[in-house]
Amino acid sequence: MIRLYTGAQCIHSHRARLALALKGVEAERVPVDPDQPPTALLEHNPYGDVPTLVDRDIALYHPEIIIDYLDERYPHPPLLPVDPVSRAKARLVVHRMQRDWYALYDQIEDGTGAQTQQARRALTESLVAAAELFEGQPYFLSDELTIMDLTILPLLWRLPAAGVDLPEPAAAITQYAEQQFATDAFRISLTREEQALRA
Repeated sequence: MIRLYTGAQCIHSHRARLALALKGVEAERVPVDPDQPPTALLEHNPYGDVPTLVDRDIALYHPEIIIDYLDERYPHPPLLPVDPVSRAKARLVVHRMQRDWYALYDQIEDGTGAQTQQARRALTESLVAAAELFEGQPYFLSDELTIMDLTILPLLWRLPAAGVDLPEPAAAITQYAEQQFATDAFRISLTREEQALRA
């Protein structure tokens, strides 16, 4: 059985857990305290970070690598479009999400005082500006669920706990998020600690 070393509230671990759930792949989840990574994890990943996936003789770390591996090993349902151009565009969108939105989320989580408030405001404004991208299709910029959804959904789940309240102009984002949060795969992907973020 696949083993996934995962952080209880780690947004990157959540992406890997969501990929497993969407693929219907059972995996043993091994919770990791980031301040005290277990020896078993360090044997597979010299950095001791999460997520780390162990499948038979291979150990993988970094969420994109893990998700790519799962998508190739378990091709249904696919997490990337079929044609190369669309695949590249999806990967570029994921990169931009991480560079823009994830970076601001990290500032909220790690910052203090004015820096945190500034990051909250910037993230809210950036999401509002992108709200129309969530309209017209059931998934983010697509008629099918892709790696773009795997990246944005864990972030959207954490917004209230991060003190980010999306205003009415971002209603399309809220509607998209609530529809996806209600799916079996998303619920399965959550840890108890993540469930508590919206309790």
